[in-house]
Amino acid sequence: MSLLLALCAHAQLKDFVILGGELSNSAATSVGDIDEVLPRMKQLGLNTVLVPVYWELMEPMEGQMDFTLIDRTIDVARQQGLKIVPLWFGAWKNSMSCYAPEWFKRDVKRFPRAMTAEGKPLEIASCFSDNVLQADQKAFSALMQHIAQKDPQREVVIMIQIENEIGMLESARDHSPLAEKAHQQSVPKALLKALNIKKQGSWSEVFGTDDYADEKFMAWHYACYVEQLAQTVRRIHDIPIYVNAAMNSRGRKPGEYPSAGPLAHLADIWKAGAPSIDILAPDIYDTGFKSWASQYAMPLRPQDGGSIKNRLFIPESRCCENSGVRALYVFGEHQALGFSPFAIDQASDHESETVTKAYDLLSQVFHLSSYKKIGDGSWGLLFDQDDQERIIDDKGVVMTCRHYFTLPWDSRATDGSTWPEGGAMLIRLGKYEYLLAGSGVVIDFKTSTEKQQDVSKQLGEDGFAEAGGERTKSNASTTKFRGARLGLLSVDEVSISSDGTMHYLRRHNGDQTHQGRHARISVGEWKILHIKLYTY
Repeated sequence: MSLLLALCAHAQLKDFVILGGELSNSAATSVGDIDEVLPRMKQLGLNTVLVPVYWELMEPMEGQMDFTLIDRTIDVARQQGLKIVPLWFGAWKNSMSCYAPEWFKRDVKRFPRAMTAEGKPLEIASCFSDNVLQADQKAFSALMQHIAQKDPQREVVIMIQIENEIGMLESARDHSPLAEKAHQQSVPKALLKALNIKKQGSWSEVFGTDDYADEKFMAWHYACYVEQLAQTVRRIHDIPIYVNAAMNSRGRKPGEYPSAGPLAHLADIWKAGAPSIDILAPDIYDTGFKSWASQYAMPLRPQDGGSIKNRLFIPESRCCENSGVRALYVFGEHQALGFSPFAIDQASDHESETVTKAYDLLSQVFHLSSYKKIGDGSWGLLFDQDDQERIIDDKGVVMTCRHYFTLPWDSRATDGSTWPEGGAMLIRLGKYEYLLAGSGVVIDFKTSTEKQQDVSKQLGEDGFAEAGGERTKSNASTTKFRGARLGLLSVDEVSISSDGTMHYLRRHNGDQTHQGRHARISVGEWKILHIKLYTY
């Protein structure tokens, strides 16, 4: 029965889409916090809440577990119809061991710290200490056993995060005595095989001695540590597991960012050291959102059997006015498992309302078509002031997708302010039929031959060509047009009910489509458009 339930849990999550939000770090430290915040998250339109579980509060005295907070979290989530993803703030949180209990922190001899090359102790428990692992493992095992008893059918707790943004800071690797001993040993054959390295020897002999070599050493040992906890999940209460990474951004070197965590450039090492982990997940706070997301949208492997393994899941992203369109992008472009702005409980109304509006659109679209049926007929759009356009050729239908502020008649495009991001999910429903759900985008549709003969024109505020502009040869009256053109047959704003039925709200035409030239959704508006095309 346990194996059957586990298989069902993984299958359910494969077909479930996480419209999530992560609570701020101290948002669930009391029963009162939980009673206040979870209903509020439900009102924002979330279906899943990522909630920290604090080792220091769960085991304040060694061997004495207090499950009051996790029990309350599950009970209130069940009442609200929410799913929960517990975040195990165990040995490490953002590299540091700040959530370890007092009895752990005070006993430095029993639970040694990592050190720099100069011998400076860090507030980072050494992953090379068996005592550290056993204490962490004991508490985590108790948590998983309790969750199994509290939610045996896996109705509320759908996934688990092990540790949080694991990694080294100040130093690229641990130089404590235990770490130095491990560094002198031979690189494990399992890792050499995974990386297709023929050379054998110590870590220095195989990888060298620079910071990036040190990062590989730490990545392997962090992954092996996490694998021990992941096996606990598999043994006690088999639900999907992920680990999250702080990005190696802004040109920083190992040790300047939390190095050796489950980063994209270390994915092969992490997969070899922690094969029980389903997902390596990025926490995206820096610019370049699309680039970071694409690094973690790893190709699904045949051996994964259509499971959630390697699916893109963003457990943390900066909660801001652009969060809503970023969510639409990752679900449209990468068929993501989920998206979750961080500290959404502390966000302003202006920031959280974009999440609410985007999640409302996404909830409707998911009723219409599941991702496994969309296949290659889904795209995500995300634009800003510097990245304004994307051209998609869908089997001869060429769609030029742009930020809404590229339209010349909107005064907000040129008033000197920074453009908010525009984004959407674009789905092919059939030949010459599309669904566009989003905000702040505009799309025109052309045949391939029409696009090849297209001539860009400088448009005035009324949307027509500026007077006096030079005409190119291809635009001259003597040039004969070849082939067919695509036109808008209809653009309807719609809503979608839970049974997948599409409901007509209003027709977009005339000024709303620039007299049949494009489909668009203004900045600040959140809509679903049903678009039909025809040739002439």
